[in-house]
Amino acid sequence: MTRLRAAVQAIQLPFDLPDVAADRTAWTRLLDQLDDYVIPRLTSLDAPLLAVVGGSTGAGKSTLVNSIIGREVTQPGVLRPTTRSPVLIHNPKDVRWFSDQRILPGLARVTGATADTATPGAVRLVPTDAVAAGMALLDAPDIDSVVESNRNLAAQLLAAADLWLFVTTAARYADAVPWGLLREAAERGTSVAIVLDRVPVEAVDEIRTHLAAMLREQGLGQAPLFTVVESRLANGLLPPEQIRALRAWLGRLAGDAQARSEVVRRTLKGALASLDARTGAIAAALTRQNTAASELLGASSAAYDDALSHVRDGMRDGTLLRGEVLARWQEFVGTGEFFRQVESTVSRLRDRFTSLIKGEPAKADNLGEALQSGVESLIGNRAELAATSTARRWRTLPGGDQLLSAEPTLMRSSAGIEPRIQRLVRDWQGDILQMVRDEGTDRRTTARIMAYGVNGLGVVLMLVTFASTAGITGAEVGIAGGTAVVGQKLLEAVFGDQAVRELSKKARHKLEERVEELYAAERARYEGAVSAVHVEPQQEAALQAAIAAVRSAR
Repeated sequence: MTRLRAAVQAIQLPFDLPDVAADRTAWTRLLDQLDDYVIPRLTSLDAPLLAVVGGSTGAGKSTLVNSIIGREVTQPGVLRPTTRSPVLIHNPKDVRWFSDQRILPGLARVTGATADTATPGAVRLVPTDAVAAGMALLDAPDIDSVVESNRNLAAQLLAAADLWLFVTTAARYADAVPWGLLREAAERGTSVAIVLDRVPVEAVDEIRTHLAAMLREQGLGQAPLFTVVESRLANGLLPPEQIRALRAWLGRLAGDAQARSEVVRRTLKGALASLDARTGAIAAALTRQNTAASELLGASSAAYDDALSHVRDGMRDGTLLRGEVLARWQEFVGTGEFFRQVESTVSRLRDRFTSLIKGEPAKADNLGEALQSGVESLIGNRAELAATSTARRWRTLPGGDQLLSAEPTLMRSSAGIEPRIQRLVRDWQGDILQMVRDEGTDRRTTARIMAYGVNGLGVVLMLVTFASTAGITGAEVGIAGGTAVVGQKLLEAVFGDQAVRELSKKARHKLEERVEELYAAERARYEGAVSAVHVEPQQEAALQAAIAAVRSAR
C-alpha cells in the first residue's frame, strides 16, 4: 500500500482535458483515503473505531453529537455553513491514537474551547469520558456546504471513517448529494448507520418506511436506521429519550471488541476492494494525459522532420541556384555560350578560372555571399514554417492551447535564430574549406589547389553540392546545367572524379548534420514545454506495477 500510495502521489494530470476535473478529484480522494484510512488502519488494526458524523447543512449533526456526549463539545449554529472545522471526541485513554499524524496527516491538532472550531486546516481534539475507550466520534463539515473547501474536507473525513454516522432530515432525506455519497459507501462496503432527524411526529412511520425502502434500493438495507422526532432543545441538547436508541447502540459497539473489529474489517475490506476500480480510473486518466503529451510531441517532431526534409530537397533539387546565385555565377565565369563550349575547352576554362580567382577576388566573394544568403534563407524559412505549423497543430490538440498560452514564444521560431543560422552556414563553409585543404595529400594535388585557390575551389564545391535542374524551370535550366558541368570539370581536374563525388556527398552530409542539430534545438523548446508539466510515461508503468503488487498481496 505504501508503494501504491507513492505511485499515486507521483502522478500528474496537468493537461485540461475533458473530464480532467473529475479525474483530479478522484486522484485527490484516492490519495486522501490511502493516507487517512487504508494505510493507518492496516498499520494499526487495534486502533479505536472512528465514527464520522456527516450530513447536509443544517441537518443537526453538531447538536446530535453534543446530545450523545451530554454537553456542548462542538459548536452548532444558525449561520451557514455551520460546522467549519472538524471536532474529534475521544476517550482520554485513546489520546495517543489521535494526537499524532497516524490518521489525517494533513490536518494540524488543536485543543481548546468550542470557539476554535473555525481553525482552518486543523482538527480539534476533545477528550471526554462520555465516549467509551475504543471508539471516537468526529463531527465533520457539511457535505453540501457552499464553501468548496468544506465539501472537500467532509468527503476526505468520510473516507477516513470506519463507520459513517449519516445524519439527514425529514425535509432533505431524498436530496441528491447525500445519496451520491451513500451510493459510494455501498459500492465500497463502508459500514453505515443513518440518523433521520427532525421528523414530525405524525409523519414518522411514513418517512421512515420510505427512507428504509430507498436504502434497500441502494444496497444499504442492513444499515441501522435511527429516528429523532422534532423536539424542543434543552440547553442546546436533544431530549435524552430521542437519542436513547442511538446512544445504546454506540455503547454496545464501543463495549464489544469483536463487534468493533467486524465494523473495521467490513469497511477496510470494502476500501481495499474498491482500489481496483479507483486505481484503474486513475491509470486511464494518466493514459489520456500521456496520449495528449505524445500527440503534442508528435506534432512538433513531424513539423521539424518535414522542415529538415525540405532543406535536404533544397540541397539536391537546384533551387538554391536560382536568381542571385545564378547571376553571380554567370558574372564569375561567363555566359551560357561559354558553358556550351566547355567540353572542348576545359584547359582554357581552367586558365580563365585561375585568372579570375587571382585577378578578380571580389566576384568570388559575391558568389560566396549569394550562396550563403540562399542557404540561410532556406534554413530560416523552413524553421519558421515548422514553428508556425507546430503552433497551429497544437491549437487543435488537447492541452496544446494551454501550453501555448503559457509560452506564447512557441508560436514562432526562437529569438536569435537568425544569427545562429548565419553562424551555422559560416561554420559549414569552414568545413568546405577544410575539406579542400585536406584533399591535398600529395604534392601535385597541393600544387593544383594552390594554383586555383582554396576559397575559389570551396565556392565551386558548394555549387556542385547544390547543382541540379530538378527544381528550376525556363532559361535558368541551361545555366544551372552548365553550372553543374563546369563545376564538376573544374573540381575533377584538381581532385579526380571519385574524390569530387565523395567531397560533394560529404559537404551535403555536414550541412544536414548542422541543420538537424539546429532544428533539434528548436524542437526541444516544445519538448521542454511538455516535460515542464510533468507528464512522464514511466508513471503509468510504476502505477500498474504497484497495483499488481497490491493484488498479489491480497
